[in-house]
Amino acid sequence: MPDDSSSAADSGGRFWRSLRSLFGQEPEPSLRDQIEEAIEEHEGESSAEEDDLSQAERDMLRNILHFGERNVGDVGVPRGRIVAVPETISFVELVERFVEAEHSRLPVYRDNLDHVIGMIHVKDVFRIIATGAPPPQTITPLIRQPRYVPSSMRIIDLLADMREARTHLAIVLNEYSGTDGLVTIEDLVEEIVGKIEDEHDEAEEELLIPLGDSIWQADARAELDDVAKLIDPRLAIIDDDVETLGGLASSLAGHVPQPGEIVLHPSGWRLEIADADERRVKSMLLHPPVMEPEPQD
Repeated sequence: MPDDSSSAADSGGRFWRSLRSLFGQEPEPSLRDQIEEAIEEHEGESSAEEDDLSQAERDMLRNILHFGERNVGDVGVPRGRIVAVPETISFVELVERFVEAEHSRLPVYRDNLDHVIGMIHVKDVFRIIATGAPPPQTITPLIRQPRYVPSSMRIIDLLADMREARTHLAIVLNEYSGTDGLVTIEDLVEEIVGKIEDEHDEAEEELLIPLGDSIWQADARAELDDVAKLIDPRLAIIDDDVETLGGLASSLAGHVPQPGEIVLHPSGWRLEIADADERRVKSMLLHPPVMEPEPQD
C-alpha cells in the first residue's frame, strides 16, 4: 500500500518545481551537472591520494557523462572513407583487399555504396586459406548481415543493440536510406576511453600540405569540410552528395580521373591528379584560380 505522506511530498515537490519554473528561477542542477562541476573543480590537480581519480579517469568519466547525448552520425567512419567491396569481387581479389585495407571486416555492396548488402569477416576468409579448402566461386557464402541504423540513433542505444545482437559493425543510413557511414564497437568504446591505437595504426598523416604559391598537396581522403576551413570554402560547394576531395574530383570529371588529368572546379581551382587507379583517386595538387589582371585606366 503506498505511503500517503510520501505521495503528498512528491506532489508538493512537483508543485514548487513548477512554481519556480513559472517565475523563471533556475532549476536545480541535475546529477550529471553536479558530477561534471565536481570534475571541473579538480581539473589539472594531481593528488597523492591513492583512491583519488587520476586525470585519465576524470577524462573517461566526463566522456561517459556526455555519451548518451551523441548520435550515431557523430562518430565512426564517414562515407568517403569506407573501404568496401562489390558483391561481384572474386575470392582472390577479396584477399588482396583485406591485405590492403588491414581491416577485420569489409562491407559488401551491390551496384554502389548506397546498397550495402552485408559484410565479410576476415576470419571466414582466413579459415578457407588455412584449411586449404577450395575457394568459393562467389563471395556470397561469406556474407554476414550487419546492423542498419539511422544516423539519428543515440550511440548508447546502438552500443546496447550491438551487444545484444553480438554484431561489431553497423551501417549508418541517412534520411534517404543511403549509406552515410559505418560504426564499429571500437568506435563506440573510443568515445569513452579515447583513441585506441593498435600495431597496424600508422601515425596520423597530414592530408592537406601547403607547397607555396597557394598550391596544396592533397590526399584524396581529405574531407571537404576540412578543405573549406583550411583552403577555400568554395571547394565544398557542390550539388552532388560527396564528402572527400577524391569524390569531388570524380564527380566533376564524370569518371575516375587518372594521373596527369586536370579537373576544373567551378570556382576556378584546378585539381591535378597525382595518383589514382581504376577505382579511386589517391592524391592530387590543388592549383588556385588564376587572378584576372585589373584593367588599366
